[in-house]
Amino acid sequence: MRRELILVAGIVLAVFCLGVLIGHRAGRSHSGASSFASRSSSSGEMAGCVDFHDAAPHAGQIGCVSGRVVRVFASRGGNTFLDFCEDYRDCPFTSVIFSSDKNKFGDLASLTGRQIEIRGPVTVYQGRPEMIIRDPEQIRLAP
Repeated sequence: MRRELILVAGIVLAVFCLGVLIGHRAGRSHSGASSFASRSSSSGEMAGCVDFHDAAPHAGQIGCVSGRVVRVFASRGGNTFLDFCEDYRDCPFTSVIFSSDKNKFGDLASLTGRQIEIRGPVTVYQGRPEMIIRDPEQIRLAP
């Protein structure tokens, strides 16, 4: 009886930990993802977009990051980066569209020079805030 109880407790703990891990990998925290772009402005527009320079404190949150696209770059691996700085290596924020999602998007090069807003989870990759863009609905031209 005691051995069965320990086994059941172990299984419950393993399932819980697996659920937390899957939720974390999907961009959600265990306590629920917080949003820093959920307030409405008086015009009904989504308020709270932060400039890409200020995205770092919002890592782990779901929100909106804005900036002017300096360059649209496709890597050898087929991933597309919307660069907000002349030198991406010195940029405080990056955004990426993986090659597996690129067919969902139209002409990304048309975003060059445009002020845009990107919505979604802000993650950290190689010590820098990043937003993975999986759907065209995540990108809009800034008003």
